[in-house]
Amino acid sequence: MENNKNKGNFLGLMPLLIFIALYIISTAVTKNASAMPLNVGILIAIICAFAFCVAKKEKGKLNFDGFVTMFCKGGGDDTLILMFFIFLEAGIFYSVAGGMGAVSSVSNLGLKLLPANMVLPGLFLIGCVLSFSMGTSMGTVTTLMPIGIEIASKTGMNMALVCGVVVGGAMFGDNMSFISDTTIAATRTQEVEMKDKFRANFLMVLPAVIITIVLLMFQSVPAVLDESALTWDFVQLLPYILVIVLSLIGVHVMLAMGTAILVGLIVGLVQGSFTFVSALTIVGDGIKSMEDTAVIAVMVGGLVALMTYLGGIDWLLNKLTSSVKGAKGAELSIAALVTLLDLATTNNTISIITAGPIAKDISDQYGVSRVRTASILDLFSSAGNGICPWAGQILAASGLAGVSTLSIVPYCWYSMLMFVFGVVFILLGWPKGVVTHSKDKVAK
Repeated sequence: MENNKNKGNFLGLMPLLIFIALYIISTAVTKNASAMPLNVGILIAIICAFAFCVAKKEKGKLNFDGFVTMFCKGGGDDTLILMFFIFLEAGIFYSVAGGMGAVSSVSNLGLKLLPANMVLPGLFLIGCVLSFSMGTSMGTVTTLMPIGIEIASKTGMNMALVCGVVVGGAMFGDNMSFISDTTIAATRTQEVEMKDKFRANFLMVLPAVIITIVLLMFQSVPAVLDESALTWDFVQLLPYILVIVLSLIGVHVMLAMGTAILVGLIVGLVQGSFTFVSALTIVGDGIKSMEDTAVIAVMVGGLVALMTYLGGIDWLLNKLTSSVKGAKGAELSIAALVTLLDLATTNNTISIITAGPIAKDISDQYGVSRVRTASILDLFSSAGNGICPWAGQILAASGLAGVSTLSIVPYCWYSMLMFVFGVVFILLGWPKGVVTHSKDKVAK
Protein backbone atom coordinates (compact mmCIF):
# COMPACT_ATOMS: atom_id res chain seq x y z
CA MET A 1 0.00 0.00 0.00
CA GLU A 2 2.53 2.50 -1.05
CA ASN A 3 0.65 4.85 -3.33
CA ASN A 4 -2.16 7.26 -2.59
CA LYS A 5 -4.68 5.27 -4.55
CA ASN A 6 -4.22 2.21 -2.36
CA LYS A 7 -4.33 4.36 0.78
CA GLY A 8 -7.81 5.39 -0.27
CA ASN A 9 -9.85 8.30 1.01
CA PHE A 10 -11.70 8.69 4.31
CA LEU A 11 -14.49 10.47 2.41
CA GLY A 12 -15.44 7.12 0.92
CA LEU A 13 -16.50 5.87 4.37
CA MET A 14 -18.76 8.84 5.06
CA PRO A 15 -21.96 7.20 3.70
CA LEU A 16 -21.53 4.28 6.09
CA LEU A 17 -20.63 6.57 9.00
CA ILE A 18 -23.69 8.73 8.30
CA PHE A 19 -25.87 5.60 8.40
CA ILE A 20 -24.36 4.43 11.70
CA ALA A 21 -24.64 7.92 13.24
CA LEU A 22 -28.30 8.22 12.22
CA TYR A 23 -29.03 4.77 13.62
CA ILE A 24 -27.37 5.49 16.97
CA ILE A 25 -28.94 8.94 17.30
CA SER A 26 -32.46 7.71 16.45
CA THR A 27 -32.08 4.86 18.94
CA ALA A 28 -30.82 7.19 21.69
CA VAL A 29 -33.55 9.77 21.13
CA THR A 30 -36.48 7.37 20.81
CA LYS A 31 -35.05 4.62 23.06
CA ASN A 32 -36.21 2.25 20.34
CA ALA A 33 -33.66 0.38 18.19
CA SER A 34 -36.20 -0.08 15.41
CA ALA A 35 -37.22 3.60 15.21
CA MET A 36 -35.25 3.99 11.99
CA PRO A 37 -35.75 0.95 9.73
CA LEU A 38 -32.46 -0.42 8.43
CA ASN A 39 -33.58 -0.23 4.82
CA VAL A 40 -34.30 3.50 5.24
CA GLY A 41 -30.90 4.05 6.85
CA ILE A 42 -29.13 2.21 4.04
CA LEU A 43 -31.14 4.19 1.47
CA ILE A 44 -29.96 7.47 3.04
CA ALA A 45 -26.38 6.20 2.92
CA ILE A 46 -26.79 5.30 -0.77
CA ILE A 47 -28.13 8.78 -1.59
CA CYS A 48 -25.13 10.31 0.21
CA ALA A 49 -22.77 8.02 -1.68
CA PHE A 50 -24.24 9.11 -5.02
CA ALA A 51 -23.89 12.76 -3.96
CA PHE A 52 -20.21 12.24 -3.05
CA CYS A 53 -19.57 10.40 -6.34
CA VAL A 54 -21.08 13.25 -8.38
CA ALA A 55 -19.05 15.79 -6.39
CA LYS A 56 -15.87 13.77 -6.97
CA LYS A 57 -16.51 13.23 -10.70
CA GLU A 58 -13.42 13.94 -12.75
CA LYS A 59 -13.49 15.42 -16.23
CA GLY A 60 -13.88 12.74 -18.86
CA LYS A 61 -14.68 10.12 -16.24
CA LEU A 62 -17.97 8.56 -15.16
CA ASN A 63 -21.21 10.55 -15.30
CA PHE A 64 -24.32 9.89 -13.21
CA ASP A 65 -25.41 7.08 -15.55
CA GLY A 66 -22.05 5.47 -14.96
CA PHE A 67 -22.49 5.65 -11.19
CA VAL A 68 -25.93 4.06 -11.49
CA THR A 69 -24.42 1.23 -13.55
CA MET A 70 -21.66 0.82 -10.95
CA PHE A 71 -24.26 0.65 -8.18
CA CYS A 72 -26.35 -1.93 -10.07
CA LYS A 73 -23.32 -4.12 -10.80
CA GLY A 74 -22.36 -4.02 -7.12
CA GLY A 75 -25.88 -4.96 -6.01
CA GLY A 76 -26.19 -7.52 -8.80
CA ASP A 77 -23.05 -9.45 -7.87
CA ASP A 78 -23.76 -13.17 -8.32
CA THR A 79 -22.92 -13.90 -4.67
CA LEU A 80 -25.42 -11.30 -3.47
CA ILE A 81 -28.19 -12.48 -5.79
CA LEU A 82 -27.64 -16.05 -4.61
CA MET A 83 -27.77 -14.79 -1.03
CA PHE A 84 -30.99 -12.93 -1.87
CA PHE A 85 -32.79 -16.12 -2.87
CA ILE A 86 -31.33 -18.18 -0.02
CA PHE A 87 -32.66 -15.60 2.45
CA LEU A 88 -36.13 -15.94 0.89
CA GLU A 89 -35.89 -19.74 1.15
CA ALA A 90 -34.91 -19.45 4.82
CA GLY A 91 -38.02 -17.35 5.45
CA ILE A 92 -40.24 -19.89 3.68
CA PHE A 93 -38.68 -22.75 5.65
CA TYR A 94 -39.28 -21.07 9.00
CA SER A 95 -42.86 -20.19 8.08
CA VAL A 96 -43.67 -23.71 6.85
CA ALA A 97 -42.02 -25.33 9.89
CA GLY A 98 -44.11 -23.18 12.19
CA GLY A 99 -47.32 -23.80 10.26
CA MET A 100 -46.99 -27.59 10.22
CA GLY A 101 -46.12 -27.85 13.94
CA ALA A 102 -42.41 -28.62 13.71
CA VAL A 103 -41.36 -25.76 15.99
CA SER A 104 -43.57 -26.89 18.88
CA SER A 105 -42.52 -30.53 18.34
CA VAL A 106 -38.82 -29.65 18.69
CA SER A 107 -39.47 -27.54 21.80
CA ASN A 108 -41.78 -30.07 23.47
CA LEU A 109 -39.46 -33.00 22.76
CA GLY A 110 -36.61 -31.16 24.43
CA LEU A 111 -38.70 -30.29 27.50
CA LYS A 112 -40.00 -33.86 27.76
CA LEU A 113 -36.44 -35.18 27.90
CA LEU A 114 -35.40 -32.52 30.40
CA PRO A 115 -34.44 -33.83 33.91
CA ALA A 116 -36.28 -31.94 36.68
CA ASN A 117 -33.01 -30.94 38.39
CA MET A 118 -31.37 -29.71 35.17
CA VAL A 119 -33.86 -27.03 34.17
CA LEU A 120 -31.49 -24.19 33.25
CA PRO A 121 -28.87 -26.28 31.40
CA GLY A 122 -31.75 -28.06 29.67
CA LEU A 123 -33.43 -24.79 28.73
CA PHE A 124 -30.15 -23.58 27.25
CA LEU A 125 -29.67 -26.80 25.26
CA ILE A 126 -33.26 -26.68 23.99
CA GLY A 127 -32.57 -23.10 22.88
CA CYS A 128 -29.46 -24.33 21.05
CA VAL A 129 -31.35 -27.15 19.31
CA LEU A 130 -34.35 -24.97 18.52
CA SER A 131 -32.30 -22.09 17.11
CA PHE A 132 -30.10 -24.51 15.14
CA SER A 133 -33.23 -26.11 13.69
CA MET A 134 -35.11 -22.87 13.02
CA GLY A 135 -32.14 -20.74 11.95
CA THR A 136 -33.53 -17.68 13.72
CA SER A 137 -32.59 -16.29 17.11
CA MET A 138 -35.64 -14.02 17.24
CA GLY A 139 -37.94 -16.96 16.51
CA THR A 140 -36.24 -18.98 19.25
CA VAL A 141 -36.62 -16.20 21.83
CA THR A 142 -40.31 -15.67 21.08
CA THR A 143 -40.97 -19.44 21.08
CA LEU A 144 -38.97 -20.41 24.17
CA MET A 145 -39.32 -17.32 26.36
CA PRO A 146 -42.92 -18.06 27.43
CA ILE A 147 -41.74 -21.50 28.63
CA GLY A 148 -38.83 -19.87 30.46
CA ILE A 149 -41.19 -17.40 32.14
CA GLU A 150 -43.41 -20.27 33.31
CA ILE A 151 -40.39 -22.12 34.73
CA ALA A 152 -39.10 -19.00 36.51
CA SER A 153 -42.56 -18.27 37.97
CA LYS A 154 -42.99 -21.82 39.31
CA THR A 155 -39.50 -22.16 40.77
CA GLY A 156 -38.78 -18.61 41.89
CA MET A 157 -35.62 -18.44 39.75
CA ASN A 158 -34.20 -15.07 38.74
CA MET A 159 -36.22 -13.97 35.68
CA ALA A 160 -33.27 -12.01 34.22
CA LEU A 161 -31.11 -15.15 34.50
CA VAL A 162 -33.72 -17.20 32.62
CA CYS A 163 -33.85 -14.51 29.93
CA GLY A 164 -30.06 -14.65 29.59
CA VAL A 165 -30.21 -18.44 29.23
CA VAL A 166 -32.83 -18.24 26.44
CA VAL A 167 -30.93 -15.47 24.60
CA GLY A 168 -27.69 -17.50 24.83
CA GLY A 169 -29.33 -20.59 23.35
CA ALA A 170 -30.85 -18.45 20.60
CA MET A 171 -27.46 -16.99 19.65
CA PHE A 172 -25.94 -20.48 19.32
CA GLY A 173 -28.22 -21.26 16.38
CA ASP A 174 -27.83 -17.79 14.90
CA ASN A 175 -24.12 -18.56 14.70
CA MET A 176 -24.22 -22.25 13.77
CA SER A 177 -27.42 -23.10 11.89
CA PHE A 178 -27.25 -24.01 8.21
CA ILE A 179 -30.37 -21.94 7.53
CA SER A 180 -29.41 -18.92 9.65
CA ASP A 181 -29.14 -15.70 7.66
CA THR A 182 -25.82 -14.94 9.39
CA THR A 183 -24.35 -18.29 8.30
CA ILE A 184 -25.63 -17.73 4.78
CA ALA A 185 -24.12 -14.22 4.71
CA ALA A 186 -20.77 -15.32 6.17
CA THR A 187 -20.29 -18.28 3.83
CA ARG A 188 -21.55 -16.50 0.70
CA THR A 189 -19.43 -13.36 1.20
CA GLN A 190 -16.34 -15.57 1.70
CA GLU A 191 -17.37 -18.07 -1.01
CA VAL A 192 -16.94 -21.17 1.18
CA GLU A 193 -19.02 -24.26 1.90
CA MET A 194 -21.37 -24.26 4.89
CA LYS A 195 -20.16 -27.65 6.13
CA ASP A 196 -16.55 -26.37 6.23
CA LYS A 197 -17.51 -23.25 8.15
CA PHE A 198 -19.65 -25.35 10.51
CA ARG A 199 -16.74 -27.63 11.43
CA ALA A 200 -14.35 -24.77 12.11
CA ASN A 201 -16.95 -22.67 13.93
CA PHE A 202 -18.19 -25.55 16.12
CA LEU A 203 -14.72 -26.17 17.51
CA MET A 204 -14.44 -22.48 18.42
CA VAL A 205 -17.74 -22.32 20.33
CA LEU A 206 -17.74 -25.80 21.92
CA PRO A 207 -15.81 -24.69 25.05
CA ALA A 208 -18.28 -21.82 25.50
CA VAL A 209 -21.21 -24.26 25.32
CA ILE A 210 -19.65 -26.65 27.84
CA ILE A 211 -18.72 -23.93 30.36
CA THR A 212 -22.16 -22.33 30.06
CA ILE A 213 -23.83 -25.68 30.84
CA VAL A 214 -21.55 -26.24 33.86
CA LEU A 215 -22.23 -22.75 35.23
CA LEU A 216 -25.99 -23.21 34.79
CA MET A 217 -25.90 -26.54 36.63
CA PHE A 218 -24.97 -24.65 39.80
CA GLN A 219 -27.81 -22.16 39.28
CA SER A 220 -30.58 -24.65 38.51
CA VAL A 221 -33.38 -25.68 40.88
CA PRO A 222 -35.85 -28.56 40.43
CA ALA A 223 -38.97 -27.85 38.35
CA VAL A 224 -41.97 -30.03 37.52
CA LEU A 225 -43.56 -29.60 34.08
CA ASP A 226 -46.86 -31.00 32.81
CA GLU A 227 -45.61 -33.70 30.45
CA SER A 228 -49.10 -34.44 29.14
CA ALA A 229 -49.02 -31.08 27.35
CA LEU A 230 -45.59 -31.75 25.82
CA THR A 231 -46.74 -33.54 22.67
CA TRP A 232 -44.45 -34.07 19.70
CA ASP A 233 -44.44 -35.93 16.41
CA PHE A 234 -41.36 -37.47 14.79
CA VAL A 235 -42.76 -36.90 11.30
CA GLN A 236 -42.92 -33.16 12.02
CA LEU A 237 -39.16 -33.21 12.72
CA LEU A 238 -38.36 -34.45 9.19
CA PRO A 239 -37.82 -30.98 7.61
CA TYR A 240 -35.24 -30.11 10.27
CA ILE A 241 -33.52 -33.49 10.01
CA LEU A 242 -33.39 -33.19 6.23
CA VAL A 243 -31.89 -29.69 6.05
CA ILE A 244 -29.20 -30.60 8.62
CA VAL A 245 -28.25 -33.96 7.06
CA LEU A 246 -28.28 -32.70 3.46
CA SER A 247 -26.17 -29.67 4.40
CA LEU A 248 -23.64 -31.81 6.28
CA ILE A 249 -23.16 -34.16 3.34
CA GLY A 250 -22.48 -31.21 1.04
CA VAL A 251 -25.77 -30.71 -0.83
CA HIS A 252 -26.11 -27.11 -2.04
CA VAL A 253 -27.98 -25.02 0.52
CA MET A 254 -30.69 -24.00 -1.96
CA LEU A 255 -31.42 -27.63 -2.81
CA ALA A 256 -31.24 -28.72 0.85
CA MET A 257 -33.68 -26.05 2.00
CA GLY A 258 -35.91 -26.54 -1.03
CA THR A 259 -36.20 -30.27 -0.27
CA ALA A 260 -36.95 -29.59 3.41
CA ILE A 261 -39.61 -27.02 2.47
CA LEU A 262 -41.28 -29.47 0.08
CA VAL A 263 -41.31 -32.23 2.71
CA GLY A 264 -42.67 -29.77 5.29
CA LEU A 265 -45.50 -28.78 2.96
CA ILE A 266 -46.36 -32.42 2.22
CA VAL A 267 -46.39 -33.34 5.93
CA GLY A 268 -48.51 -30.29 6.76
CA LEU A 269 -51.03 -31.12 4.02
CA VAL A 270 -51.23 -34.84 4.94
CA GLN A 271 -51.64 -34.10 8.67
CA GLY A 272 -54.19 -31.37 8.00
CA SER A 273 -52.08 -28.57 9.54
CA PHE A 274 -53.06 -26.42 6.57
CA THR A 275 -54.90 -26.65 3.27
CA PHE A 276 -53.36 -26.20 -0.17
CA VAL A 277 -54.65 -22.61 -0.32
CA SER A 278 -53.42 -21.70 3.19
CA ALA A 279 -50.08 -23.33 2.35
CA LEU A 280 -49.64 -20.75 -0.41
CA THR A 281 -50.31 -18.00 2.16
CA ILE A 282 -47.74 -19.54 4.53
CA VAL A 283 -45.13 -19.58 1.76
CA GLY A 284 -45.95 -15.96 0.92
CA ASP A 285 -45.66 -14.92 4.57
CA GLY A 286 -42.27 -16.62 4.74
CA ILE A 287 -41.06 -14.65 1.73
CA LYS A 288 -42.34 -11.41 3.25
CA SER A 289 -40.57 -12.12 6.55
CA MET A 290 -37.17 -12.08 4.81
CA GLU A 291 -37.80 -9.50 2.07
CA ASP A 292 -36.19 -6.67 4.05
CA THR A 293 -33.01 -8.65 4.77
CA ALA A 294 -32.75 -9.86 1.17
CA VAL A 295 -33.26 -6.38 -0.32
CA ILE A 296 -30.85 -4.78 2.17
CA ALA A 297 -28.17 -7.27 1.08
CA VAL A 298 -28.49 -6.03 -2.51
CA MET A 299 -28.58 -2.37 -1.39
CA VAL A 300 -25.42 -2.85 0.67
CA GLY A 301 -23.69 -4.46 -2.33
CA GLY A 302 -24.39 -1.37 -4.43
CA LEU A 303 -23.33 0.92 -1.58
CA VAL A 304 -20.02 -0.90 -1.16
CA ALA A 305 -19.35 -0.53 -4.90
CA LEU A 306 -19.79 3.26 -4.65
CA MET A 307 -17.69 3.41 -1.47
CA THR A 308 -14.95 1.48 -3.27
CA TYR A 309 -14.99 4.05 -6.10
CA LEU A 310 -14.74 6.83 -3.50
CA GLY A 311 -11.69 5.14 -1.91
CA GLY A 312 -13.39 4.27 1.38
CA ILE A 313 -12.71 0.55 1.24
CA ASP A 314 -9.03 1.06 0.42
CA TRP A 315 -8.75 3.61 3.26
CA LEU A 316 -10.34 1.23 5.76
CA LEU A 317 -8.17 -1.67 4.59
CA ASN A 318 -5.08 0.50 4.93
CA LYS A 319 -5.99 1.60 8.47
CA LEU A 320 -6.98 -1.88 9.62
CA THR A 321 -3.84 -3.49 8.26
CA SER A 322 -1.30 -0.70 8.83
CA SER A 323 -0.10 -2.27 12.09
CA VAL A 324 -0.96 -5.87 11.22
CA LYS A 325 2.07 -8.13 11.21
CA GLY A 326 0.50 -11.42 10.22
CA ALA A 327 -2.55 -13.66 10.12
CA LYS A 328 -3.43 -13.23 13.81
CA GLY A 329 -3.46 -9.47 13.53
CA ALA A 330 -5.59 -9.71 10.39
CA GLU A 331 -8.08 -11.98 12.15
CA LEU A 332 -8.30 -9.65 15.16
CA SER A 333 -8.94 -6.69 12.86
CA ILE A 334 -11.76 -8.60 11.12
CA ALA A 335 -13.25 -9.51 14.51
CA ALA A 336 -13.08 -5.89 15.67
CA LEU A 337 -14.63 -4.57 12.44
CA VAL A 338 -17.66 -6.86 12.43
CA THR A 339 -18.23 -6.43 16.19
CA LEU A 340 -18.25 -2.64 15.94
CA LEU A 341 -20.61 -2.74 12.97
CA ASP A 342 -22.90 -5.14 14.82
CA LEU A 343 -23.03 -3.04 18.00
CA ALA A 344 -23.76 0.04 15.88
CA THR A 345 -26.51 -1.54 13.76
CA THR A 346 -27.76 -4.29 16.14
CA ASN A 347 -28.09 -6.51 13.09
CA ASN A 348 -25.48 -9.25 12.79
CA THR A 349 -26.52 -10.20 9.26
CA ILE A 350 -26.10 -6.66 7.93
CA SER A 351 -22.79 -6.27 9.77
CA ILE A 352 -21.51 -9.44 8.06
CA ILE A 353 -22.77 -8.35 4.63
CA THR A 354 -21.07 -4.95 5.11
CA ALA A 355 -17.80 -6.29 6.54
CA GLY A 356 -17.66 -9.40 4.32
CA PRO A 357 -15.99 -7.94 1.20
CA ILE A 358 -13.44 -6.07 3.34
CA ALA A 359 -12.76 -9.20 5.41
CA LYS A 360 -12.24 -11.23 2.23
CA ASP A 361 -9.61 -8.76 0.98
CA ILE A 362 -7.83 -8.82 4.35
CA SER A 363 -7.86 -12.63 4.54
CA ASP A 364 -6.47 -12.94 1.00
CA GLN A 365 -3.73 -10.40 1.70
CA TYR A 366 -2.56 -12.08 4.92
CA GLY A 367 -3.10 -15.73 4.02
CA VAL A 368 -6.07 -16.34 6.32
CA SER A 369 -8.35 -19.22 5.35
CA ARG A 370 -11.68 -17.89 4.13
CA VAL A 371 -13.41 -20.62 6.14
CA ARG A 372 -11.77 -19.21 9.25
CA THR A 373 -12.75 -15.68 8.19
CA ALA A 374 -16.38 -16.77 7.76
CA SER A 375 -16.30 -18.33 11.22
CA ILE A 376 -14.89 -15.17 12.79
CA LEU A 377 -17.45 -12.95 11.06
CA ASP A 378 -20.35 -15.11 12.22
CA LEU A 379 -19.05 -15.74 15.74
CA PHE A 380 -18.23 -12.15 16.71
CA SER A 381 -21.30 -10.59 15.12
CA SER A 382 -23.58 -13.12 16.86
CA ALA A 383 -21.80 -12.59 20.17
CA GLY A 384 -22.28 -8.84 19.78
CA ASN A 385 -26.02 -9.26 19.28
CA GLY A 386 -26.14 -11.52 22.34
CA ILE A 387 -24.88 -8.87 24.76
CA CYS A 388 -26.16 -5.65 23.18
CA PRO A 389 -29.01 -4.23 25.36
CA TRP A 390 -30.66 -2.61 22.34
CA ALA A 391 -30.47 -5.68 20.07
CA GLY A 392 -33.74 -7.35 19.08
CA GLN A 393 -33.11 -10.62 20.94
CA ILE A 394 -32.66 -9.01 24.36
CA LEU A 395 -35.42 -6.48 23.67
CA ALA A 396 -37.82 -9.34 22.86
CA ALA A 397 -36.87 -11.29 26.00
CA SER A 398 -37.17 -8.14 28.09
CA GLY A 399 -40.60 -7.29 26.72
CA LEU A 400 -42.00 -10.79 27.26
CA ALA A 401 -40.55 -11.22 30.75
CA GLY A 402 -41.18 -7.68 31.98
CA VAL A 403 -37.60 -7.02 33.11
CA SER A 404 -35.11 -4.38 31.98
CA THR A 405 -32.70 -5.11 29.15
CA LEU A 406 -29.72 -4.07 31.29
CA SER A 407 -30.66 -6.64 33.95
CA ILE A 408 -30.45 -9.41 31.32
CA VAL A 409 -27.01 -8.55 29.89
CA PRO A 410 -24.96 -9.77 32.94
CA TYR A 411 -26.54 -13.21 32.51
CA CYS A 412 -25.78 -13.59 28.79
CA TRP A 413 -22.91 -15.88 29.71
CA TYR A 414 -22.75 -17.84 26.48
CA SER A 415 -22.38 -14.72 24.33
CA MET A 416 -19.63 -13.40 26.62
CA LEU A 417 -17.80 -16.72 26.40
CA MET A 418 -18.11 -16.62 22.61
CA PHE A 419 -16.06 -13.41 22.67
CA VAL A 420 -13.50 -14.91 25.07
CA PHE A 421 -12.93 -18.13 23.14
CA GLY A 422 -13.11 -16.35 19.81
CA VAL A 423 -10.12 -14.25 20.83
CA VAL A 424 -8.36 -17.23 22.43
CA PHE A 425 -8.60 -19.32 19.27
CA ILE A 426 -7.43 -16.40 17.12
CA LEU A 427 -4.35 -16.04 19.34
CA LEU A 428 -3.77 -19.81 19.26
CA GLY A 429 -4.20 -19.91 15.50
CA TRP A 430 -6.47 -22.94 15.81
CA PRO A 431 -8.51 -24.52 14.30
CA LYS A 432 -6.96 -23.99 10.91
CA GLY A 433 -9.35 -23.37 8.04
CA VAL A 434 -10.62 -26.47 6.26
CA VAL A 435 -10.35 -24.74 2.90
CA THR A 436 -7.54 -22.43 1.85
CA HIS A 437 -8.44 -18.90 0.77
CA SER A 438 -7.08 -19.26 -2.73
CA LYS A 439 -7.49 -22.73 -4.22
CA ASP A 440 -10.32 -24.28 -2.20
CA LYS A 441 -8.21 -27.28 -1.23
CA VAL A 442 -8.05 -29.04 2.09
CA ALA A 443 -5.52 -27.33 4.34
CA LYS A 444 -2.66 -29.48 5.46
